[in-house]
Amino acid sequence: MQFGVGFPLTALGDAGEIRDFAQIYEDAGFDYVTVSGHLLSARAGRYDGRPPVTYVGPYHDPFVLFSYLAALTSRLRFITGILILPLLETAAVAKQSAELSLLSNNRFELGVGLSWQEAEYRAVGQDVRRRGVRLAEQIEVLRLYWTRPFFSFKGKFHDIDELGLNRIPVQPIPIWFGSTFSEAPMRRAARMGDGWMPIPFADPAEAMPRFKSYVSEVSRDPNAFRFMARMLAGEGGVDAWIAEGKRLQGLGITHITLDAPPGMAKPTAVKRVVEAKDALSKSIG
Repeated sequence: MQFGVGFPLTALGDAGEIRDFAQIYEDAGFDYVTVSGHLLSARAGRYDGRPPVTYVGPYHDPFVLFSYLAALTSRLRFITGILILPLLETAAVAKQSAELSLLSNNRFELGVGLSWQEAEYRAVGQDVRRRGVRLAEQIEVLRLYWTRPFFSFKGKFHDIDELGLNRIPVQPIPIWFGSTFSEAPMRRAARMGDGWMPIPFADPAEAMPRFKSYVSEVSRDPNAFRFMARMLAGEGGVDAWIAEGKRLQGLGITHITLDAPPGMAKPTAVKRVVEAKDALSKSIG
């Protein structure tokens, strides 16, 4: 079992505070950190019924943040959970990912997914209605960038004529898919991903057997897949954390990302997730 921690969705404080968070988590024995967020922010109140934290920000750029943290740590892995890939230029993501992998000594993993925010897609000239199709083609192209110095490709969204990064990652960059429990995105993840992140804090119990069946249907081995679940280090204490960790492990979860309850003061939140990780490490390792 791998244990990680989610960086706060909205921006942390200054560079020193960010450094301290990462170094505390590395010293505490966490395996990875995740970060997510939108490319752009919207004013609070624009989307009725949605928590402001999910669209107001401000959000960190994951490539800049992880590059900074890679220079300050030696063991932590970095996972985008998720990067809204269809908003972005594929070649730029390919290059940034490859460079980050190289400069971090292969500690970067790319988690991708879609966004519900149509205005964000319009702002960057993309069609929200084609985001799933675009995402699938982007994954195909990313893997070409990462395995061939030069290549040609012509698809619905890309026209590449014997170009490339001319430097490929030393190791393959794992690609995670984040999605809801809807069939289409789950099947896409099963077909194209190295790992799957179900929607945060939703119980994956019902979806995991379905997802594994989708993996088997495309002649892939479910046992070779990575599965991440987010777990709240809530008020129940050690016994409750261990019980939940064992339940997730029994479902086939390979990565548990810990979060403190919302609104908890930062020092207390850090202490809480470290306590939860230590308890889980001893019980389910």
